[in-house]
Amino acid sequence: MNNSPAQDTLAQDFVAFAVESKVLRFGEFKTKAGRLSPYFFNAGLFDDGAKLGRLAEFYARRLVASGLQFDMLFGPAYKGITLAAAVAIELARLGQNKPFAYNRKEAKDHGEGGTLVGAPVQGRVLIIDDVISAGTSVRESIEMIKAAGATPCGVTIALDRQEKATADGQDAAESAVQQVQQHYGLPVVAIATLADLMGFLDGQSDPALVAARPAVQAYRHRYGV
Repeated sequence: MNNSPAQDTLAQDFVAFAVESKVLRFGEFKTKAGRLSPYFFNAGLFDDGAKLGRLAEFYARRLVASGLQFDMLFGPAYKGITLAAAVAIELARLGQNKPFAYNRKEAKDHGEGGTLVGAPVQGRVLIIDDVISAGTSVRESIEMIKAAGATPCGVTIALDRQEKATADGQDAAESAVQQVQQHYGLPVVAIATLADLMGFLDGQSDPALVAARPAVQAYRHRYGV
């Protein structure tokens, strides 16, 4: 989905917040695909109440602005569990009280049993996660939602890396996000993208951030979509 100018400001604010929180760091990091990336985004480091609350605010504001219609949130284990709960709280604060559910990695054989926890999975279900790397989490979530008799209606993530996906060690023509959009016909709503990150770096005077920009630009040129 395209960002409006107002949403671009939201994206810039989010990138600044992620850098300030040290969730978004610069250096040299090995990705799951085996690439050496000049930046690393680890949503697990939104690890206190204030940071998680602000993250939820960014998700909720982006979702409201997107106009995407959904009936509930689904958070794939493990990061998606916290995200679904936090964003449901923020949406309720904004007047949109939505139920949420999540899955266990292993089925429970006592109590209520099963792999799904929370509200009944029904209606139009929005999947929430931090990033889409290989699309595995999204694919598994879609299968669980459909098995419950509900309809996956989209995916929301914090950061779209906008880089080519890999398959069998080969670079694909599309990003993991584009593959989800094309293969499943689902919209993907991201708080910010790699393009937004580049825009943030363009406006910096901090020497460390200025120094990071050429490496990020080179990485984007090589692996970007």
